[in-house]
Amino acid sequence: MTNPSRARFGLLPILLFAVACKVGPDYTPPELPQPDAWSQELRNGVLMGAEDLSKWWEKFNDPILTDLIKRADEGNLDLKISIARIRESRALLGIAKGDWMPQVAATGSIEVGQPSNNNPNLPPGINLDTQELYSLGGDATWEIDVFGRIARNVESSAASLSAQYEDYRDVRVILFADVARSYMTMRAFQARIKFAESNVKQQSDSLKLAESRFKAGVSPELDVAQAKSNLGSTEASIPLFQQGRMRSVLRIAVLLGVHPQKVVDVLAEVQPIPEMPSEVTAGAPANLLRQRPDIRAAERALAAQTAQIGVATADLYPRFSLSGFFAFETGDLGDLFDSDSVTWGIGMPIRWDIFRGGQIRNNIAANEARTEAALKAYERAILLAVEDVEGSINRYTLEQDRRDALKRAVIAAERTVELSLELYKQGLVNFQNVLDSQRSLNAFQDSLAQSEGLVAVNLVSLFRALGGGWQELPEDAAKDASMDDKEKKKAAAAKAA
Repeated sequence: MTNPSRARFGLLPILLFAVACKVGPDYTPPELPQPDAWSQELRNGVLMGAEDLSKWWEKFNDPILTDLIKRADEGNLDLKISIARIRESRALLGIAKGDWMPQVAATGSIEVGQPSNNNPNLPPGINLDTQELYSLGGDATWEIDVFGRIARNVESSAASLSAQYEDYRDVRVILFADVARSYMTMRAFQARIKFAESNVKQQSDSLKLAESRFKAGVSPELDVAQAKSNLGSTEASIPLFQQGRMRSVLRIAVLLGVHPQKVVDVLAEVQPIPEMPSEVTAGAPANLLRQRPDIRAAERALAAQTAQIGVATADLYPRFSLSGFFAFETGDLGDLFDSDSVTWGIGMPIRWDIFRGGQIRNNIAANEARTEAALKAYERAILLAVEDVEGSINRYTLEQDRRDALKRAVIAAERTVELSLELYKQGLVNFQNVLDSQRSLNAFQDSLAQSEGLVAVNLVSLFRALGGGWQELPEDAAKDASMDDKEKKKAAAAKAA
């Protein structure tokens, strides 16, 4: 080999083993300070402090609810879709990493041809017999990632995969909350039906009393008509409550990923709304950055988009590759693997887009704008999370006040009904007093059942707003996450070295 040839090929190891210079910005998670406390006074059992919310539904001590959430975790279709998207992102990361490897392709051909006897361009004396050519070999190309285009693309794909993990966790958080809220709503409808049926029985007794007094000539027929009207109004509310109960049951079936008959029997038995835990720990606003998977997903999306700036910036610089081929070529198939049939070549293609009408720099500007938008989306996700928690705390604490007031109203209304009936029997008040007291009792009891359901629903919403239930990953996703953590540690160690 001549000295110039040795000089040229001597550059190859330098390019192959040189530390790549990754162009574009290195991602650093933005520091967004958060307040140390919530903006409102915490009361009615809501406390500051850290607490494990990974299985918050167990705080209700309801085995049916716990079983429903377990079944939803196993069968919900949104979760399965999210797992499929994790696999997709994992495959895309593998595609991005594949650019680091040589691209090798096998080649081969069989050609048979007959030159034209009348071709004026053929040199004299050429053999005009049928020509055969057999070829078998392969070629390879290997891009040398001098300016980090591939590395940035892998970095972006890895961050996108992490974002999919967080999206999966977010689906879980929302799913478990939806199951619990639908369950609490169903129990609230059962309570409303129970109150309504109790009032129907009471109002039926009042109707019989009015009819008896009318037949005895003690009371006017108006009392009977008003009693029937009051009874019919209460009876008419029951089908509406039954519709609401069934809507909740059907919703639970969808969330579990099963047909309704799989849950109708389980939820048919009337049971009270689960008891609320005496204390709930809300943590601090700063904890949301760690607990809320939607915030974590937004941060990972920002990291992925930041790396795309580097991918776009790398187009400003040349791309270096190694290429080569090796093949056997012969006109006689029997000589295909002879040493004289060998042909090969090696080269170093260089591509540098010198002028593309401003496309490269505009692509960089576009990715910078997308990164700015991703940063604002991350900031917005934090603000929305704080709003979510603050609103949930407010609704939960105030609904407890409303529920307690309604409990007192129901007790007073029940006593009013007793007194009005007793006085009506004695002829000291007219039947209108009885009707008014019964209507008030019916309304207060129904409002109480709704309020008790809302207290439970609002507590579930608070657990969801705090990011409860996200900690676990599917088995294959957890394995990938562990692998990614190892790769990050290796990369950090290499950088430190």
